[in-house]
Amino acid sequence: MTHDTTRSELTEMFMAGVAAADPVGAVQAALATRPVGVPEGGTLILLAIGKAANGMMEAARAAVPKGVATRCLIVTNYENHRDIAGVACYGAGHPVPDGNGVIAGLAVEKLLHEAGPQDVVLALVSGGGSALLPGPVKGLALAEKAEVNRLLLASGADIEETNIIRQALSRFKGGGLLRLAAPAHVRSLILSDVVGDDLRVIASGPTVGPIADLATARNVARRLGIWDRMPEAARVAMERQEAQDPLPRPDAELIGSNALSVAAMAAAAARPVRVIDDPLTGLVTDAAARILDIAADTPHGTALLFGGETTVILNGDGRGGRNQELALRVALLAEERGLSGGWLFLSGGTDGRDGPTDAAGGIVDAGSLTRMRAAGADPRAHLANSDSYAALAASGDLLMTGATGTNVADLQIFVVN
Repeated sequence: MTHDTTRSELTEMFMAGVAAADPVGAVQAALATRPVGVPEGGTLILLAIGKAANGMMEAARAAVPKGVATRCLIVTNYENHRDIAGVACYGAGHPVPDGNGVIAGLAVEKLLHEAGPQDVVLALVSGGGSALLPGPVKGLALAEKAEVNRLLLASGADIEETNIIRQALSRFKGGGLLRLAAPAHVRSLILSDVVGDDLRVIASGPTVGPIADLATARNVARRLGIWDRMPEAARVAMERQEAQDPLPRPDAELIGSNALSVAAMAAAAARPVRVIDDPLTGLVTDAAARILDIAADTPHGTALLFGGETTVILNGDGRGGRNQELALRVALLAEERGLSGGWLFLSGGTDGRDGPTDAAGGIVDAGSLTRMRAAGADPRAHLANSDSYAALAASGDLLMTGATGTNVADLQIFVVN
């Protein structure tokens, strides 16, 4: 098998995993099993938040019973934003919240405040919703909340730690949408982008509930070393008294996940596979070592399949994301260990966007570092500056898919031919 064919093969496997997270099919299946019911005279409010919002909305609208009045609103990232007839569509910043997200949040708040007991809210939630719908608590400015988000991204915080703090500073997260919509009933269909599929974590749990209380949030911020650097207004908000009013009971259903996408990659493979059930998490440095340790105990020709979500600690002002940095680190570690023969490694985000870049991730091989250096790029210097994008661009190893319209975290494939 040629080098190019193997790259194409890995890319096709990755895209099979992405296709398995198709939001349209997932919503269609959920609503076929349990159709939407709206009391007579009531309105069905369709609210889609996240990177998969467009597809989820279109599938839900197609399933609405005839004669039922609807009001529809979407909040998604700029790459996926497009106009849909009959739907209020908002594009907003991700991964860093912005002013358009605040505007979208106010529209969501108004829509839900107008819901009455005869109405039903069908919330369609997917990954990315946390950043896309910023609603700072009273006394906290968006710029201050964005600074907390920046500190979290640079600290190496995992998705749970990030969401614990985000929920503590938001009107929407941690069940906030349930409170806003009351007394209307809220049913949510959720596409998971997090390891373990904890519904309180996905998009920060706007229709489910909080992960932890404020005391835990404060402890997390201190453990991450960001408490003293957080804006004063954020610290004040996290030191306020706990809210006593109970949340309405959630009605939430998981309709897609990372594990299903890993299984789809295995089904699409044209070679033997070994699925690693334990998710790939933690710092990219540790993840790279784990991948190569497992590869050393795997027969040549077998594709190792991983799913999960790693974390990075930013050390410079370069560009990249966790998948690109993981790919670069695997290439460097393979060189250090003297891994010979034709090997390839792909790491990509199922949303098609890795960090604040236009790449989904990277796909590297035994010749990647040679190509980088020949192009004048020093891979270790780029890594030290958190600039994996430039390094992979120099060697022609960026994984480019464009926005996929879905998000179920990350997928990885490693093969030694």
